[in-house]
Amino acid sequence: MLAFLPVLLIGHFLDGHIRARETPLLLQAASSVSGEAQTAVYEALDTLSDVLMASPSLCTNSFLNSLSRRMQSSAYVRQVLVENNLGVRYCEALGGGVDYEVLSDELSIPGRVETVAAVRIPGVDVPGLRITRKIDRNKHISAFVTFGHVLATDSLPVGLRNVSMLRISFTDGTELFTLGDSSGFDEGTEKDRHITAIAFAGDIPLRIEVAVPFAVVKMGYAELYIWLTLLACVISAAILMGSINTIRKSSLPSFDLEQAIENGDIRPFYQPIIDITTGRMYGCEVLARWVKKNGEIISPAAFIEYAEVTGLAVPMTISLMEAVRKDLGEISALNPKLRISINLFEGHFRDGSVVEDIIAIFSDSQISYRQLVFEITERHPLGDDEQAKRVINGLHSLGCRLAMDDVGTGHSNLAYIQTLGVDIIKIDRVFVDPITDETQSAPVLDSLINMATELEAGIIAEGVETEAQAMYLRARGVKNVQGFLFSPAISAEKYIEMVHTLNPSQTVEQGDKNKNLFAA
Repeated sequence: MLAFLPVLLIGHFLDGHIRARETPLLLQAASSVSGEAQTAVYEALDTLSDVLMASPSLCTNSFLNSLSRRMQSSAYVRQVLVENNLGVRYCEALGGGVDYEVLSDELSIPGRVETVAAVRIPGVDVPGLRITRKIDRNKHISAFVTFGHVLATDSLPVGLRNVSMLRISFTDGTELFTLGDSSGFDEGTEKDRHITAIAFAGDIPLRIEVAVPFAVVKMGYAELYIWLTLLACVISAAILMGSINTIRKSSLPSFDLEQAIENGDIRPFYQPIIDITTGRMYGCEVLARWVKKNGEIISPAAFIEYAEVTGLAVPMTISLMEAVRKDLGEISALNPKLRISINLFEGHFRDGSVVEDIIAIFSDSQISYRQLVFEITERHPLGDDEQAKRVINGLHSLGCRLAMDDVGTGHSNLAYIQTLGVDIIKIDRVFVDPITDETQSAPVLDSLINMATELEAGIIAEGVETEAQAMYLRARGVKNVQGFLFSPAISAEKYIEMVHTLNPSQTVEQGDKNKNLFAA
């Protein structure tokens, strides 16, 4: 995964680079439009101020002459007229009159007595603006400006000629002009696929919104994408080859694991579980060991994770169960109360065939289903709850028990204890390690013990290495423990010998029953 990370990240990196570079350019282009609108409004404001200052008396010859001269030099003002609140016109700068429809409320301009409103003028595609100054209660003077020529395709700034949406509106939401479809932006569904910018016309309550398809902008960087992708591929190849070379030179046995399973080199070792209230053997946990041809024994820490990721954990478990049937069949028949714990992995619950595998292996063996305990771990989530329920219910229907391993260290599968009837809680060694001769209480450990007791689940404590730990656990009602204080994982022969030593009466008694049965 690390090897392919450069290829995966290059697109994300370049996309971010393009957005960071192009957004300011788009904002600059949008600002040129807003600046044009601001210039038009300020020209109207200056026109009104100059005319009223030159001729305070409205509609006189001097007023109209001054207004006519001012209009001749105007780039944006199209008409100026004086009217009352009922729309009756007293005079106007240009003959022929002007009809208009008001499209918005009157909005104030900060620091000015004038107001601005959007108007529609017949024959003009883009709405214009009316800038109004009140003369008295019934009379006002208005200047009309348009800037539609700025929005013509050949007049747009270069950065806006590929826009998919351009919208001019007042800050109160009143739209004046929209180019393209803006619905996707208002709903938020299109923004991630576009580069967007918003510009304001200074203190004029006008807003310009623009959006350009990211794919269109990206096309201008095609060559950069090609070269950087090639560079990322080279880096990925170097990392991959280096990783493979490192693994081949290391002691990790990943590449030979499948062959080792087929050859039977993955063998079960058995860690005894002792009843510390009686000193008798409760059972064992089956632990995988890779026994190489040269006698080297490899710990599961070197290959279990690899087995889970590659799916080899399933055939490996089948191989171990077959070896358990062969190794412990006779001793299990002589000691029907012995328990054999076998680890299951997340893949077993996803695959779902583990129940059929158990039936095929143990149905005609000397090991009964009731002697089997299958451990599920908290370190990895089980995934599909329904599939996990089917597997767990199938194991229970056979009479097998279920143990929750590594409790308190992982993905909180404790819900299975109540919902699906997990029978045994295995307390991880991290909660046992801190116990010393001076320990009076261990809150987390004590809580786990109390929880298991209240749920009427069995308890097995792992990692017991000192007498102080064993005594502490026994004082709190824990019967069954495993750890180096009693024994590490050992071969089948040594485990069977240990069972004969710790459970002699049961073994002899059961052996006598078998003799009598044969005699009969």
